[in-house]
Amino acid sequence: MNSTFKDKLKALYPFRVEMHAHTLPVSPCSEVTPEELIEIYSKRDYDAVVLTNHFTKSLFSGMTKEEAVNYYYKDFEDLIKAGIKHNMMVYLGIEIRFENESYNDFLIYGVDKSVIERAYDYLDTDLRTFRNEVKLDNSVLLQAHPYRTDNIADSSLLDGIEMLNMHPGHNSRIGLAIKYAVRNDHRILTAGSDFHHPNLEHDGNAALRFRNLPKDSFEIAEILKSGDYVIDLAGEVIVLP
Repeated sequence: MNSTFKDKLKALYPFRVEMHAHTLPVSPCSEVTPEELIEIYSKRDYDAVVLTNHFTKSLFSGMTKEEAVNYYYKDFEDLIKAGIKHNMMVYLGIEIRFENESYNDFLIYGVDKSVIERAYDYLDTDLRTFRNEVKLDNSVLLQAHPYRTDNIADSSLLDGIEMLNMHPGHNSRIGLAIKYAVRNDHRILTAGSDFHHPNLEHDGNAALRFRNLPKDSFEIAEILKSGDYVIDLAGEVIVLP
């Protein structure tokens, strides 16, 4: 891709959004708080971050449903405050795992507190049950890093996949993910830094670029459905999904 065309695409899709990031304490594998996440990405000249903390039953051991939902949502509330301080938009997502079925992770965009409450009731089930019984018409569900494990979900249960997961601490076998996406004709293909650790320097490794800054998580889902976005890798490489 020549630099002139790349610059035109950047100008056409000026808003950079991190689609996959984790914070403490909800994601215990993360090493950054919501405030630190925003500080890091504001220095990277990002316009927005989607918080996709882990959402599994084992993380809420000993909690009631109300306590678990409020605990999960608290990180997002803190992210909102930090976003206002740094003039960044923030959005809520979920990285859900049905632990009784597999170690697969799934990203949901188009999320608010009511979606969290509904999803919580299905953490002890499986992906097929969740997809058949929970109708989230304004949301999308993608398999995160689908080739990090060999257990690929039934493509009929997915709206798409995270094709490019740029976490440097894991082998997400991106080439296989790309081939899988093509073979299964997934319309929604995304990229994310899967940011957890400031010491691994993977903040800003991947973003989606949008024409306009979405007003909320549900508008992100609508943009993903439309396909009107491009993928940005490290601010230098533009990929047309």
